[in-house]
Order: sequence, then C-alpha cells, then structure tokens
Amino acid sequence: MACNFIIEAGHGGRMNTEELELLSDSKYRNYVAAIDKALKNFEYSSEWADLISALGKLNKVLQNNAKYQVVPKKLTIGKRLAQCLHPALPGGVHRKALETYEIIFKIIGPKRLAKDLFLYSSGLFPLLANAAMSVKP
Repeated sequence: MACNFIIEAGHGGRMNTEELELLSDSKYRNYVAAIDKALKNFEYSSEWADLISALGKLNKVLQNNAKYQVVPKKLTIGKRLAQCLHPALPGGVHRKALETYEIIFKIIGPKRLAKDLFLYSSGLFPLLANAAMSVKP
C-alpha cells in the first residue's frame, strides 16, 4: 500500500493501469523526465516573459510525445496552467497557456478530458471574467 502511494504522489496525481504499464517503456520514462525538466522552468520564472518561455518548452515536450495520449504530471501541469491564467498577468501569458491547454486536450482526447476536467477547469473557468479582449476569442 505504501508503495502505491509513493508512485501516485511522485507522479503528480493518481495513475491508472495504462500509465503504470507505460512506465515500463523507456521512451515514456524519458517523456516523464522531460516533463519534469519543463516544469522546473516555472520554478525559476521571475517575470511574465519567463512564463511564456516555460510554457513554450512544456508545449514542445507535449507535442514531441503526443503519441502517448497521456499527460504525465497532469496535476502539477494543471496547477501551473492555472497560475499562468492569473488576472494580473498579461494577455500574452494567457494566450500561451491556452495554447498549452489546446495541445493537452488534443493529446488526451474527449474521454480522458471528461475524467480530468477538474484538473484543468480551475484555471480555465475563471479566465473569461478577467481575460483581455484579445484573449477571449
């Protein structure tokens, strides 16, 4: 039981059987490591331009590994995306975050999105009330 918890907590959210099976694939493990590295960029962001750069790096990792139809560290990614949609940040950061959401939603498809919507909605739903006009479309 304790081992399960460590795997779940270390992965950034609950893992289903498919994700556990993917961990035996070395390319998938490299994908997880690349996601971790991309998420580290957010920790060192000190201004909004750094956030756009961090989002760009995350987008690249996601796009290069779209074949997996699974997003590792989805809880952490959801939190970072929600932070990037903070009303005090400029519209450019919001647009880049929305681009990331679009990439993720295309990768995971509608069924996984239905299961994971709670992870992404905390950032998306409040956005429209605060977004700049250039972001809303």
